[in-house]
Amino acid sequence: MLSSGAKAAKPSFVSYISPEEIQIKEPIEKEVNPHLLPGELLLCEASTVYKYIQEDGSNRGTYGKLVCTNFKIAFLDDDSASDDNESQFKNKIIGENDITLQCVDQIYGVYDEKKKLLTGQLRKYPEKLIIYCKDLRVFNFCLRYTKEEEVKRIVSGIIHHSQTPKLLKRLFLFSYASAAPNNSDGRNQTVMFDTLEDWRAELERTKGNVQYKVVTTNEGYRVSEKLPLYFVVPICVSEESILKYEGRGIPIWCWSCHNGAALLKMSAFPKEQDDSTSQMQKAFLDGIYKTISKPPYELLKTDDLSSSLPSLQDIQTAYTRFKQLFLIDNSTEFWATDVKWFSLLESTNWLEIIRRVLKKAIEVVECLERQHTNVLLIEDSATDLCCVISSLVQVMMDSYSRTKSGFQSLIQKEWVIGGHGFLDRCNHLHNSDKEEAPVFLLLLDCVWQLVQQYPAAFEFTETYLTVLSDSLYVPIFSTFFFNSQHQKDTNTTGESLKTQSGPFRFLTVWDWSVQFDPKAQAFLNNPLYAEKPKPDKSQRKTSRFKHQRQLSCPLTQTKSSPKRGFFREETDHLIKNILGKRIGKFINSSDEPPNSFREFYDSWHSKPVDYHGLLLPRIDGPEIRVWAQRYLRWIPEVQLHGGGTIATAAKILDLMEEVQSLQRQSIKPALPTSTWKDLEDEDDLVKRDDEFVDLSTDMLKCIY
Repeated sequence: MLSSGAKAAKPSFVSYISPEEIQIKEPIEKEVNPHLLPGELLLCEASTVYKYIQEDGSNRGTYGKLVCTNFKIAFLDDDSASDDNESQFKNKIIGENDITLQCVDQIYGVYDEKKKLLTGQLRKYPEKLIIYCKDLRVFNFCLRYTKEEEVKRIVSGIIHHSQTPKLLKRLFLFSYASAAPNNSDGRNQTVMFDTLEDWRAELERTKGNVQYKVVTTNEGYRVSEKLPLYFVVPICVSEESILKYEGRGIPIWCWSCHNGAALLKMSAFPKEQDDSTSQMQKAFLDGIYKTISKPPYELLKTDDLSSSLPSLQDIQTAYTRFKQLFLIDNSTEFWATDVKWFSLLESTNWLEIIRRVLKKAIEVVECLERQHTNVLLIEDSATDLCCVISSLVQVMMDSYSRTKSGFQSLIQKEWVIGGHGFLDRCNHLHNSDKEEAPVFLLLLDCVWQLVQQYPAAFEFTETYLTVLSDSLYVPIFSTFFFNSQHQKDTNTTGESLKTQSGPFRFLTVWDWSVQFDPKAQAFLNNPLYAEKPKPDKSQRKTSRFKHQRQLSCPLTQTKSSPKRGFFREETDHLIKNILGKRIGKFINSSDEPPNSFREFYDSWHSKPVDYHGLLLPRIDGPEIRVWAQRYLRWIPEVQLHGGGTIATAAKILDLMEEVQSLQRQSIKPALPTSTWKDLEDEDDLVKRDDEFVDLSTDMLKCIY
């Protein structure tokens, strides 16, 4: 052994063979061809490409073929042709070494050990290619042993088809829709909100049909191309009011609370206006509020999210910094950043943005739940941060939104039909980086915080949320590839490969059978979800009353304010707010106690959790965490032995199947009632059922 002061001797052995040459395999005997989907075309390919395995700094890897199609970039090796290593959770559309063109984030070339961002036409082609993906995978390919002509074709092809701007109908979405048979599962329970009946049913479900109505004013998109065909407004709002300013300045209904308070959103007028236009808009708003300031509407609080939350540019900047922590090229780079990882994480500001968004949602919940006050969210287009906050509020307050079908219906209502610009925010067409912002991913990260804090309250798992985030970049489903319902409808008609002409039949992402077989879909469902007990018919009235009391926290009573109607004293300030002249933060009005939020927050967390009632996330200190499954899944150094949560979920599923099998085997035979009374008392049976429920709850706490 060396003494503490002695220096380690330098290695005397020098290798003149590159790491790639050490493990050169024989050429692939049988031709490995890519699996092509309907409408997918092979564009270019290159043989003898070396793919690095990112485990350590030894540059180990395997040889194969790199191909580019109009759908994906794929690496094919010996393992691609065999099914021996199939995992339990396998995507039927995207393979382990497949990258959809929309999933490509940036492409770098390595010239003499120096990285350079690759865009447009290249004068010199790199010897190594690094592809950074939006799902945070990193692929390293060595092209040193590939023929020069093949290198030119594959590098130019990948850059052109994944990085250059393109037209909407050049997306693979249209090629697949025109060529593939539509065998979608018709039993999907997700409400699509593309019909009048869907909106009426939602109003009936939330008991909002007394104060609000579905309007058909926008049929044919005669009001606005940004609004859906059908939406909900207060009953007293006239069709003429909706038509006057293309839907701007109109309170649009999102959801109604059990106590009658409603969540609304509004698209603000443009801030840059001349004086005459501003006066006309002010008079219009004044008329709207005088009309609506009548019973049954009592109180309203407004919140301009563009001033109370970070801007989209701030969100994009924070996420760009945040994702760099997980786009690791090699093991050496990982350990170099590990020393200062927490300080780097804090400097990104991503977790702080999540905290602020969750806090804002809790503030809105307090107004709806505790103060019985309507809340109006205001934003320039009402299609970005309004979608985030309204969705989070419903997840927190409505247990239906915590089921899988309920959550999917929520995304359809608030995001897809609500007009969130997925095409621009995800930059699917590479037309403008300025419009790109991970708004939907921000929502999923916020929902994940709730899922990991209260797993028994959700019917779906974190794996479901991870898969949903990955589906943003799979151009087979139309769900996340349009900016509005109008854009989808106008691009639905087109040429079909099988018929002379006809509408495209797009798939929806909610049909999970397209991506996963039944065994893999089981990982999306939470086996320990605490299902809502069905109330006894004889006790229906009593149980309904108790349910309402459970939703309302027993806090300090708030005095009703008869002097303040639906806009009576706040009209002028609100109009200035809408017109962009001055922001009025009525959510924190001066007549409310300053510690109202903290009182509401602390009081709720001091009581037992009702998994089917109100849920408030913990947002203090280290409670906001990194979504490890999504962000760290591709870094071998941070993986847990034993498989982590997916392996745990698989064991739980097997255990639940055994329990259900034993329950089926222990069904009691038909015996006279008198015999059962002699064997055991009904109260004992009830107690045993309670013990079983407690056992599952304890098991859940141990696992999570």
